[in-house]
Amino acid sequence: MSDTSGTTDAERFAAGRELAGRLFAGAPRDRPLPREMVRHTMGHLFGDVWQDDRLALESRSLVTCAVLAALGRDAELRLHLRGARNLGHDRDTLEAMLIHVAHYAGWPAGATGLRILDEVWEQMDADD
Repeated sequence: MSDTSGTTDAERFAAGRELAGRLFAGAPRDRPLPREMVRHTMGHLFGDVWQDDRLALESRSLVTCAVLAALGRDAELRLHLRGARNLGHDRDTLEAMLIHVAHYAGWPAGATGLRILDEVWEQMDADD
């Protein structure tokens, strides 16, 4: 596991912001989060949890997409599907993941995820 005990809050925040920038490059800007939520998101979630090297970044991205699809968190799924593509996941892999989700979390969760994948892919293709 990455040991972040020797890093400062500012260093974790900077690492988190860099990773989030890489994942979500090109994403439309949404309403800004309150300052305290940004601190937790960048410093802890992306600066600490996502930096843990026991799970590869690409695997962590797929797990996150699967959980968001299963929970029906459509806005966050849009963002993380973009992140998965930015990390190099191809469409076939993401489709297979969402079909797998359909079998474990319910058909509507998988079907909605596949529709969102279409939207994200079309938007990213148009942006290229």
